[in-house]
Amino acid sequence: MTVEALTPDAIAPRRRRSIRLFGHKPNLTAWIGLIIIALNIAVAVLAPLIAPYPQADIVGDAWADPDRLHWLGLDNLGRDILSRLIYGARLSIGLSSLITGLAFVIGIVCGFTAATLGGWVDAVLSRIVDLLLSMPVLIFAFMILSVLGTDIPVLIGTIALLNATLVFRLARAVAMTIASLEYVEAAKVRGEGTWWVISREILPNAIPPLAAEFGLRFCFTFLLIAALSFLGLGIQPPLADWGSMVKDYRDMINLDSAAPLYPAAAIAILTIGVNFVVDWMLSIHSRGHGEPA
Repeated sequence: MTVEALTPDAIAPRRRRSIRLFGHKPNLTAWIGLIIIALNIAVAVLAPLIAPYPQADIVGDAWADPDRLHWLGLDNLGRDILSRLIYGARLSIGLSSLITGLAFVIGIVCGFTAATLGGWVDAVLSRIVDLLLSMPVLIFAFMILSVLGTDIPVLIGTIALLNATLVFRLARAVAMTIASLEYVEAAKVRGEGTWWVISREILPNAIPPLAAEFGLRFCFTFLLIAALSFLGLGIQPPLADWGSMVKDYRDMINLDSAAPLYPAAAIAILTIGVNFVVDWMLSIHSRGHGEPA
């Protein structure tokens, strides 16, 4: 096969097919998921404007019943539950998005580099990832946070590192598949550098599976932060996040109070919404792979 047969114009349609996958119209469940995500993001962004009270202010008696001023009642310290639920959306969603984004930057760069360069680079990075994956995620996070403390930067770095290992595996597998295709070989023959091949040839074609994985990793991060907060190693008071709210209110379930159900329902609804969108994206990607070349 000659270089002329692998010119950019000749292989452009094949490159564009992967990017075109997101032109499909969302189905019903995807629309539901998108609406749930949009509403949660809006609440998180507008929290200071729509929350009736600051998240840490004591505005009444502990466990006061709901009334016209406090729609969901007050918590164990007399803080407005609705306000803390709204501010909890900002911290839970914002922190999960930041951690997932950082994990993807680390995982994609390392995974694409390993797949493109191969050899000892691939071997070293893969063994490091295997070592990290050999330990249970929650136990590993528990150990690191117990030693280094529960400050937000430590929390971000720990969970991002754990997520990056899984992103690395997917990015490496996808990149190795794409790197064996004709247009990538053509770029290498033309003398393009490693970064050019990664950014111009591999990354655009890896977007659909990586986008779906982003949703899954976000859910994993979101639930892991909630679990760590419930165990006392996540977000610390007086900041509000949904996991710590479930922990603070859990005893009230025995007194016929719905207080712990509000943050638990918020966690469940957002997780379901993200999974609806991820399922739609995965179905599009599967159909895209079934198209004839």
